[in-house]
Amino acid sequence: MPDLQGLFEASAYCLGPWASAFEKQVADYLGVKHAIAVSSGSAALHVATIAAGIKRGDKVLVPAHTFIGTIWGLLYEGAIPVFCEVEDTTGNIDLADAERRLEKGVKAIIPVHLYGQPADMTKVMAFANRHGLAVIEDAAQAIGACFQNKRIGSFGTMGCFSFYPGKNLGGAGEGGLVVTDDDEKAKLLRSLREHGQTERYVHDRIGYNYRMDGIQALVLGHKLKRLDGWTDQRRAIAARYRGELADTPLRLPDMVHGDHVYHLYVIRTEKRDSLRSFLESCGVQTGLHYPLPLYRQPCLAGITTPPAEGFRITEDWASHGLSLPMFAGMTLAQQDRVIEAIHSFFKVEK
Repeated sequence: MPDLQGLFEASAYCLGPWASAFEKQVADYLGVKHAIAVSSGSAALHVATIAAGIKRGDKVLVPAHTFIGTIWGLLYEGAIPVFCEVEDTTGNIDLADAERRLEKGVKAIIPVHLYGQPADMTKVMAFANRHGLAVIEDAAQAIGACFQNKRIGSFGTMGCFSFYPGKNLGGAGEGGLVVTDDDEKAKLLRSLREHGQTERYVHDRIGYNYRMDGIQALVLGHKLKRLDGWTDQRRAIAARYRGELADTPLRLPDMVHGDHVYHLYVIRTEKRDSLRSFLESCGVQTGLHYPLPLYRQPCLAGITTPPAEGFRITEDWASHGLSLPMFAGMTLAQQDRVIEAIHSFFKVEK
């Protein structure tokens, strides 16, 4: 692989020309001015939190149903997540509930494009503008998705992506990215990811070692060219699931806000645990994304107060959601095995 040989000959291990080339490539793909490559999706959300001006004691509206990486950056900076209910149809943040939870000290909102389904960014941006909030898009699961013909991640103050190997665009290890159209924020983000430097060995602020490895940028740059084709495969797999499983009692995901890149295909059923066990006995592996809402995570005890009520839909997603196999390159035979096993389960259950 000539590029790999060139990378090693250039010793371009941390950032470097391959990272710069990938930043330009992905910025063009997403239609944004700046793309800042970092070491992980969590790192992206952390530096975006700082660049948004979120400080200790500030509050940020977040969906209660998401991966905990959404809020690590807030917690690192001493900010307080304000959990909001999610939509039944998508699992994305419910803006009507967010409106009810607005309080003094709320400075930002983090819409999560969960499972690859875009949040309604027209409504999110109108809500944020009405209340003077920064918008940090958590697009870790949704690269390539569009809302009203515009790429997800390009709406907010900043957009954050993850290139964990299991993502739709996955690296050969960890990687992440922040995008923005704001020149000053881009300059700050580049400093934050590299020890707070603006010039070598001059550290103007507290910074972090959040640089992307050159080899990850090389891999991702090659794979980005194939992303749209892989996304089409995922959509075809999802459409086939929907058609073949329509006669089961499962609640199936659907395309609600105009697009879906199906990072995960999450069905819901009250028989989740028994179905999962049955599928495993048939050699079909499934996943749980995510079985414990954020407000019930042990690490948040004493930081946030678990809500007494009002999160019925979040609890439904957490207790009934089951992720079926979904990946680019999945064969018809592999998908048939999943579909046939599910039908067999419900025949036994009758």
